[in-house]
Amino acid sequence: MKYQKINGHDFYNMVVNASNRLLEESEYVNALNVFPVPDGDTGTNMSATFKAAVKEIEGLNSMSIAETSKKLAKGALMGARGNSGVILSQILRGISKGLEGKNEVDAIELAIAFKEGSNAAYKAVMRPTEGTILSVIRAAADAAIDTDVKDIVDIMDVIVTEAKIMLDKTPDLLPALKKAKVVDSGGMGLYIILKGMYDALRDDIKAEIRDIKPATAKMQGAQGTEDIDIKFGYCTEFIILADASKAEKFRDDITPMGDSQVVVGYEDVIKVHIHTNDPGAVLAKAVKLGELSKIKIDNMREEHREVLLSKEEYKEANIDDSAHFEGEAAVEELEQEKKKYAFVAVAMGEGITNIFKDLGVDYVIEGGQTMNPSTQDIMECVSKLNAEHIFVLPNNKNIIMSANQAAEIADKDVRVIPTTTIPQGITCVTMFNPELEVDENVENLKEAREMVKTGSVTYAVRDTEMDGIEIKEGNILGLIEGKIKRVGESYFDITEEILSDMIDEDSELITIFYGEDVTEEEAEEFAEKIEEKYEELDVQCYKGAQPLYYFLVSVE
Repeated sequence: MKYQKINGHDFYNMVVNASNRLLEESEYVNALNVFPVPDGDTGTNMSATFKAAVKEIEGLNSMSIAETSKKLAKGALMGARGNSGVILSQILRGISKGLEGKNEVDAIELAIAFKEGSNAAYKAVMRPTEGTILSVIRAAADAAIDTDVKDIVDIMDVIVTEAKIMLDKTPDLLPALKKAKVVDSGGMGLYIILKGMYDALRDDIKAEIRDIKPATAKMQGAQGTEDIDIKFGYCTEFIILADASKAEKFRDDITPMGDSQVVVGYEDVIKVHIHTNDPGAVLAKAVKLGELSKIKIDNMREEHREVLLSKEEYKEANIDDSAHFEGEAAVEELEQEKKKYAFVAVAMGEGITNIFKDLGVDYVIEGGQTMNPSTQDIMECVSKLNAEHIFVLPNNKNIIMSANQAAEIADKDVRVIPTTTIPQGITCVTMFNPELEVDENVENLKEAREMVKTGSVTYAVRDTEMDGIEIKEGNILGLIEGKIKRVGESYFDITEEILSDMIDEDSELITIFYGEDVTEEEAEEFAEKIEEKYEELDVQCYKGAQPLYYFLVSVE
């Protein structure tokens, strides 16, 4: 086929075919992950992002390429998952800007639009790295600008050819890719998209959107709607103005009095959270240590009954309650009193999710490794919160860009604290001071996350060599701040080794979150061993129930 110009219908077929191709190849793109850990998700994120984009134009049937591309960009913006998905959404946003006001375009105009896509992608990244998806879109766009071909099929051929040439060069630009003997996964995802667009035009493909829905993040509010048996009825929170060294002994003292206890000490402050049936007894023990402040006691049974009653009243009144009771979130929005601060956090694992909720986080989006929430997922939480200032804790470096994108388009004051690990997020919530103004809190929370050293223990999904370390499939990997530091056969030994690497003379607190593949008995035995080894440090152990990672550990 030959095309001197393409319109909205042509562009529709191009991008839908591209989406279908990427969906087919998403696992292959995932497998290009440089790190041999079981959370390579670039293909999944890019495919979910592009699928959200084409879903936005489904049934549009517009001859205008401007209208089609604008809606496509909007869908990608809201559906963007992970860093690769956000960058892809910005490429589509730039292309849409280049096509603005046009019903159809020729080869030169299409080339200019691709250049706009490249420019937008580079602007979206604070420190652009060559050898990535950015290099691939730039090379493709520059080649389109420089060529003198007039046929659209021919210019798409140039774009695809140059994209492949640059993709093959990515290992020369990034040493990590060369060591792993792979090309950049984001660049490969983009190449598949461009090739799909080219094939649709060249072969006159009338594409139909594959009806396969990507996995969506699960959002949970602070309370569920199910009729549950609440063993300990009073959520009790307060601060003790006392020496932080007393925190461990106090935690042991109140452990028999309830559950969900979190006791954290920092300098001359001890922050306490516990679910108990006798708040008075807990406070009586606390006041012996020092002056009490910020006491907050909530009757969880009463609150739960009110939520259930409100839901039942809605049903009896024949009112569609979907806007007020979303899945398990069950948040009553009618006449909700505006508060000063609210929190949204991303977490993986039932135990970690519960910890965030127990600490007062308003919404927890269940996601993280292998399932990055989209900009839309974060926006849905933000839209339900009636607060002056909303803090978002991504708790994963691959979610920060989606969170920032949500903050930019929200009509509320949303502050993203760029936490890259679960322990950083938990520390930030713990150290939050509701009495401070928002800017001071932002600075304090950013400083608080820097206090946390994070380690993780998982397994290798393939053979490779990294930084001179030989790794075999199935090996246990110990990572510190995302970098592989230890390799072995036992996840208990590797966890102990990375803790040894992380602890220094300033360390005071070790926190252990055990995953779904570790039993409670094993975790408790391991924690006791660590306590004996580091008698001078406070050791806390929690059920994280996180997938893929046997242990997440932090040192503060």
